[in-house]
Amino acid sequence: MMRLRRSLSRIAAIARKEFRHLRRDRLTGGMVAGVPLMMTVLFGYAINQDIRHLRAGVADLAGTQSARLLVQDAQATQVIDVVTAAPSVQALERMLVAGRISVGIVIPADFERRAAHGDRVRAQLLVDGGDPIVLAAARGLVALPAADRFASAARARAAGAPLFELRAYYNPERRSPVHIVPALCGVILTLTLVLFTAVAIVRERERGNLELLITTPVQTPELMLGKIAPYVLIGYAQVTLILLLGRFVFGVPIQGSLVDLYLGTGIFVAAALTLGLLISTLAQTQFQAFQMAFVTFLPQILLSGFMFPFDGMPAPARWLAEVLPLTHFLRIVRGIILRGATLGELWRDVWPLLLFFSLAITLATLRFRKRLD
Repeated sequence: MMRLRRSLSRIAAIARKEFRHLRRDRLTGGMVAGVPLMMTVLFGYAINQDIRHLRAGVADLAGTQSARLLVQDAQATQVIDVVTAAPSVQALERMLVAGRISVGIVIPADFERRAAHGDRVRAQLLVDGGDPIVLAAARGLVALPAADRFASAARARAAGAPLFELRAYYNPERRSPVHIVPALCGVILTLTLVLFTAVAIVRERERGNLELLITTPVQTPELMLGKIAPYVLIGYAQVTLILLLGRFVFGVPIQGSLVDLYLGTGIFVAAALTLGLLISTLAQTQFQAFQMAFVTFLPQILLSGFMFPFDGMPAPARWLAEVLPLTHFLRIVRGIILRGATLGELWRDVWPLLLFFSLAITLATLRFRKRLD
């Protein structure tokens, strides 16, 4: 019994010591409550598989009241939100390629004649089928019932005639690898490169190498750029490996230019590396650096559109996602690989990455000081 009491006393002493360490380590203490709160809020509030309010464009070639009412009926389903109008079908297709819309509604010039004759198809839906979940949501519009105000509505309903013909672009077979594999380029780069550079400065301090750096004439910006330079090549090697596997193992076609793809990848790699570098200047130990990298990784995976459709999230979650580099890179890589877009057409997602890189490298440079304290 005495031996058991002594053992329990030693266990209690070690436990008290660990509690004191946790109390002093504010980052770990914050994660105890922060991670459950973040995950619960993200999954309970931001993540939504019931897709609503897809961005849509309309090419109304008929220009009649019935055509406008058809668009209103489609919006009333809350599946789409019409955000723009286009003068032609070609203009709608360019918007799909650039990622400005997910759904295009084409109302032909002979819409009234089709309605009067009870034709089976009166309009077209052009859908970015790269994401099978978005395509499934848009399919719900095909069954939109004809309103009584349309001529021959009763006859059309009796015949089971749909209002829309659906045309799925980019992934008509609804193959998941076509949607997932390109996005893995960004996810894997985010996971590996941020972790690599998150420990860069901390590792130098823990190994005592920082003393040597202090005595050298290397300037802080030179140190920052020198730290990330080797990992740029690693990032390109990882992307090349993923693309080769995707092309020859999973049959993922590459519709766009490889030059544009690698230029866009380079911009994202620089942004991801500077995020890790900023974390490295904030952390005191390698363990803290890993913790902070993990905390930044979770929101990017959940909010970027990799696991869950971006359009299904509430507005505040989408605003937060716009700050994250992975959100913009997923649009770039999917746009180039699946839709054949050019980097110029995807400029609205290129400049946020350039801005993120500029801000992160500036903050990391200001945070780092060539001294041991």
